[in-house]
Amino acid sequence: MPEKQKETGPTRRALLEGGAATTMLLVAGLPVGRSAVAAVAAEPTVTPMPTLPVLLNINARNIAVEVDPRTTLLDTLRNHLGLTGSKKGCDHGQCGACTVLVNGRRINACLSLAAMHEGDEITTIEGLAAGGELHPVQAAFIEHDGFQCGYCTPGQICSAVAMLREAKDGWPSHVSADVGAAPAALTDTEIRERMSGNLCRCAAYPNIIAAIRDAAERS
Repeated sequence: MPEKQKETGPTRRALLEGGAATTMLLVAGLPVGRSAVAAVAAEPTVTPMPTLPVLLNINARNIAVEVDPRTTLLDTLRNHLGLTGSKKGCDHGQCGACTVLVNGRRINACLSLAAMHEGDEITTIEGLAAGGELHPVQAAFIEHDGFQCGYCTPGQICSAVAMLREAKDGWPSHVSADVGAAPAALTDTEIRERMSGNLCRCAAYPNIIAAIRDAAERS
């Protein structure tokens, strides 16, 4: 088997770095030399992203936080504020594990920037209970064992709270027979459709549906 020839000369990476460094020196009007090019190529300039002060109202508390403008609401809640109830599942808005309430409506926190929500009322799973008493949907999930691993449960509960309000206000769903009729009865089919944005990898759906139906009947 022939011996592999040893590579000689500059690599492609070195040529690209040297060319970029030479261009920078020429644009800046500085002398171009081997030592100058090597110095520029060896010390890349990194400009830090400036942070943005944001005042968020979370669970009835005003909280000031400094975040990168690109930071999502989910990452702000979990990584900056320690509110880890909202889970990062797919990080693409497809599983619903990160669902929170913003001004009473459910959103995927992984698809929304924190900087967009200054002045909004944000409610996470940690803020649903009041005075040490569980929210009726939380209590129903426990009573009907509407979870297994529990990873999706915070998003399921937040989504169910908003969904029950939507149904009570007369919002139709894709399976509603008459979109102009009075609020539809929350049958199992209606609940499945309205909760279809929240996935459970453990497949605890029958118990989740039972819990939501029970909470709807008690409200």
